[in-house]
Amino acid sequence: MTEVPEVGESHRGEAGISADSPSNLDAAIYARTSSGSQRFGYSIDEQVQRCWQQCESADWNVQYVFSDEAESGRDTDRPQFQKLVTRAEEELIDVVVFWKLDRFCRSLADLVRIEEHLGDFDVALQSVTEYIDTTSAVGRFNFRNLASAAELESDLTSQRVKMGMHGLAKDHRWPNEIPPLGYEKTESGRLAIIDFEANLVTRIFRIYLEEHSMPQVAFLLNEAGLSTKEGNDWCRQSINTVLSNELYVGEYALAGYEEYVGEYRILSDELFDAVETVRYRFQNSAEEMNPDRKHSKSERILSEYKQAVRGDE
Repeated sequence: MTEVPEVGESHRGEAGISADSPSNLDAAIYARTSSGSQRFGYSIDEQVQRCWQQCESADWNVQYVFSDEAESGRDTDRPQFQKLVTRAEEELIDVVVFWKLDRFCRSLADLVRIEEHLGDFDVALQSVTEYIDTTSAVGRFNFRNLASAAELESDLTSQRVKMGMHGLAKDHRWPNEIPPLGYEKTESGRLAIIDFEANLVTRIFRIYLEEHSMPQVAFLLNEAGLSTKEGNDWCRQSINTVLSNELYVGEYALAGYEEYVGEYRILSDELFDAVETVRYRFQNSAEEMNPDRKHSKSERILSEYKQAVRGDE
């Protein structure tokens, strides 16, 4: 086991404690172990002891000790960690002290996000072994530099993802496993038209031109026993998704890359443009519910109510 200094030994000015850190703060200690971590001397007891020494050296009052044993640091969905956040939100603590960053959260990016949330409640963070300390002006300055590094890392990751998406787009491939209604994803990653679904897409556009109402189109499709690609009932939002998808006229767009792909076309420009004109004409006006649909909805609600009453008897 790692040698532990005597309680009360001064550490001010070393890693974790800034010379201008305020005293008389109410502190909470957080410790965590994952499977097998105790082999390396980072037991819960040792983490707590080191953190307690840190608090005594800074003249802080330890109010709470939270520890998660055999819990992954992959996310913050840990029982004791969530209790810690709750105490912070209740403004019962001023600072959270932890042994090491990897005991507190998974990465610097996670730390920045957590610090921002706790900062809304004026709760600072301090690491015993690293120069992470937001209780002082100097510590906050250093933390902002760390936050900038984390933001840079995030931007670079996003850029790499975008480059990968751009590569998909150049080959007209689809980025996920569920393409829009009317298509299936082939082994190459490109799209192929499914005749039955393509006919349904055309039907949806033509019904909308007749009804001028997305809720009414959804109602008629559900009454006909037709479902969405995912097998769900139709609603205004799912109808709007279909009516606004320019892929149906061959306009492929992904990650800023746009190109006409003729083999993806399902609709004529005339039909798509006609629907678009109607959509924009009615987008700011309330769509009144068709009487037949209103009656059907009333019957469904009444039926559900009667079933619930029978269930209570």
